[in-house]
Amino acid sequence: MEQMVVTILGISATGLAVLSLLPQAVRTWRTRSARDISLGWLVIALISMVLWVAYGLLVGAPAVVWANVLTFLQAGFILAIKLKTD
Repeated sequence: MEQMVVTILGISATGLAVLSLLPQAVRTWRTRSARDISLGWLVIALISMVLWVAYGLLVGAPAVVWANVLTFLQAGFILAIKLKTD
């Protein structure tokens, strides 16, 4: 039972992490602009996500890894659009 609770917690956290960036990624896709998004924030967020992936791999926490890989892809997409268009 305890493992099931931990798994549900990890899946829920991963889903919310991905969901938190999804509106911005969709908006960036539709407008093809990330002008209103801070470059500094994007860079720091991406570095943080890489560090969380490394941590998750080291401690064997797949939810941490997946949450940060998926949010990294979203933030990376936003950064690419920002660098290309702004």
